[in-house]
Amino acid sequence: MQHYVEIVVAILPFLWTGFVQTFWVSLIAIVVGSVLGFLIGVVRSQRVPVFHQLFGLYIHLLRGTPFLVQLYVFYFVLPNTGIAALQWSSEMAAFVSLSVYTSSYVAEIVMGAIDAVPKGQWEAATSLGFKLVPILALVVLPQALKLTVPPMSGVYVNIIKNTAILSVIGISELTRQGEISIMRFPRDVLFIYGVIALVYFAYCYPVLRFTRWAERKVGGGTRFINLD
Repeated sequence: MQHYVEIVVAILPFLWTGFVQTFWVSLIAIVVGSVLGFLIGVVRSQRVPVFHQLFGLYIHLLRGTPFLVQLYVFYFVLPNTGIAALQWSSEMAAFVSLSVYTSSYVAEIVMGAIDAVPKGQWEAATSLGFKLVPILALVVLPQALKLTVPPMSGVYVNIIKNTAILSVIGISELTRQGEISIMRFPRDVLFIYGVIALVYFAYCYPVLRFTRWAERKVGGGTRFINLD
């Protein structure tokens, strides 16, 4: 037991550094990806032919390919185009790729939630003289956003876990720092990976609990506004 305590004490500074990096990368990806996905989901829900098809291709391409491949495209392929704006550092490639990946899932959730709002709500608001933007802002989105709370927890936890892949482009996140720690204690690989798993769990579990709480508060008892 003393041996394992000594290992934890020795690797804790490395894991803490990795956790901080994981936290910021995942936080930025969740915030930026959610905003981008929300906008795409709202636009796509209106079924404007060109935008609907274009964003549909965007979503299916991102959701239908591994995140590792997308990461390589952002880090290795795009900089080789010679475009100055695409000459990203590893950190920028990580932020952009993970944010774009997040947006594809959020967009589908938002569009599905908007589609779930009864058509009668749209018709009633239209009959009252509301235009498209006020209908979305005042009638549809307040109801639709409540429906997005439950599935968002799974998306956000998945994004947090996907930060482990960023180690392949040199990001010193939690998994990468764990691998560095393993070099110091090569005989305790299983134990160190177990500690890393516990750190991920300690990060993901509060996210799940928070979304469950939010679901009970705003998502569990969703009632549609009666405009009929």
